[in-house]
Amino acid sequence: MKRIMKSFLLACLMGPAAFAAPEEAIDELIKRMADEGIANVLFLNDADRRIAFAHIDRAAPTRALPASATPYPLTTELDESLKALTYVVDGTTYTVQDLLLQEPLMGMAVLEGDTIRLEHYAADHTPESRWISFSVTKSFTSTLIGAAMKDGYITSLDDTVADYLPRMRGTDYGGVKLRHILQMASGIAWNEDYEDPESDVSKAGGLQGIALTDYLGTLKRAHAPGEVFNYNTAESNLLGEVLRAAIGNSAADYMNAKIWQAFGMEHDANWIVTTPFGVETGGCCISASLRDYARLGLFAKHEGMLPSGTNILPEGWMDMATTPSKGYDGYGYKWWLLDDGAYTASGIFGQMIYVNPKRDVVIAVHSNAPAAVGTGYHKHYRAATEAIAKSFEPN
Repeated sequence: MKRIMKSFLLACLMGPAAFAAPEEAIDELIKRMADEGIANVLFLNDADRRIAFAHIDRAAPTRALPASATPYPLTTELDESLKALTYVVDGTTYTVQDLLLQEPLMGMAVLEGDTIRLEHYAADHTPESRWISFSVTKSFTSTLIGAAMKDGYITSLDDTVADYLPRMRGTDYGGVKLRHILQMASGIAWNEDYEDPESDVSKAGGLQGIALTDYLGTLKRAHAPGEVFNYNTAESNLLGEVLRAAIGNSAADYMNAKIWQAFGMEHDANWIVTTPFGVETGGCCISASLRDYARLGLFAKHEGMLPSGTNILPEGWMDMATTPSKGYDGYGYKWWLLDDGAYTASGIFGQMIYVNPKRDVVIAVHSNAPAAVGTGYHKHYRAATEAIAKSFEPN
């Protein structure tokens, strides 16, 4: 998600002085940027983003995801040989160590099973540092839909949006099946051009609640549902609306009950809400530590099985969620699908949870890429991730 509600964007505008005195620096810069009317996170320079992404909860409204009293245990047996692995970008060969020295890389953890084989942090980042996930969150909103099915709150993915959001009845979105929302294949026309101030994403990418459904209710069908993939930030936010309506609760409370506490996350985390006491952004913005990114990957690799032996997802859910969709064979239920049976939860500026069940590997990445997408750094961390994963033998 590249465009977020104005209050959050204003809150993100912090400078390097935040290292020394975060509260004072944040207060001062929020006021200055609000006075100047700057309200777009894409306009932050690298240094400002480096602070903002780590301290969202100090300036934007969030809902807590508290650390579990019984964290899922990870052992550490580092394999220094992983740093010497090579990968190729644009015809040039690099090593994983070269990636680790790149300024945008804030943190990287490689897990084989429950064992940390590589763990690296930038000088201003630590195992306790929280980092905003952006669209990584989409994959877990999708997963909570699966949990709601297991709990009986949602009957079927063939149910329609209007079955859970009656205010969408009579609109083209109202008749779209949940399955097609999960696959970003609603067939509804949507323009995700971030450079166009008149695009749908520019106007409505950060909307939630009634404002969101009012806007989506005006849009018209361009294709038959399920046929064409069209990346659509608002549909993940719409999925958050469906989730909250189905469970009669906040998404953060449900996340806490089903995953954060139940699986055993080690550190406090948070989920941005639109306003104080508002609603979570279904398509964005859980902030969590690197190791807890990795634990989320383990949860997915375990197919929803908790340490207690309880599975919170319907049987076969992760297989369905990572099956190529008709509209695009590189996308499932808000998971990006790769070769070798791997899949990722991915967010702008280089956030990632990579899961490779066949090789029993999870790789978590925190980044501050120089742009949201399409940079050389993006090529590097993805190519290095693939090289690292393939160095582990298949099960």
